[in-house]
Amino acid sequence: MRRWLPSIVLLAAGLIAGVPLIGDGAVLAGVVFLAVFVVLGVLVSPPAFPRSVTDATARAAQAADGRPIIYWRPGCPYCLRMRTVLAREAGRYHWVDIWTDPEAAASVRAVADGNETVPTVVTPGESYVNPSPQLVRNLH
Repeated sequence: MRRWLPSIVLLAAGLIAGVPLIGDGAVLAGVVFLAVFVVLGVLVSPPAFPRSVTDATARAAQAADGRPIIYWRPGCPYCLRMRTVLAREAGRYHWVDIWTDPEAAASVRAVADGNETVPTVVTPGESYVNPSPQLVRNLH
């Protein structure tokens, strides 16, 4: 449920603000307002990201193929930016949701001074906390 909380909050905010506008006769404004919040809710939802794997699975795969691991969480605007900029290349990375895997959260804390700062990118030789998408694109 925690993974979906940002999407649910955005949808609720859209309903709370959009429905009264529609009821007051400002139908277009209410519909636009609601639509914007629904789109934002979809963008930050877990399905907007490539399928997440566990930390153990990502590390084993990285040992075999050398591709970077990107640790993320739903609702994180920096993760959304990373995902959006990488777009078609997103499948070249191992995506790990730290809210679904306690080991993943521990891995992030180990390289981020005890914090769960995401996105965190781990390559076979280096770790990057909240790197630019361009830097990540150049890693692989």
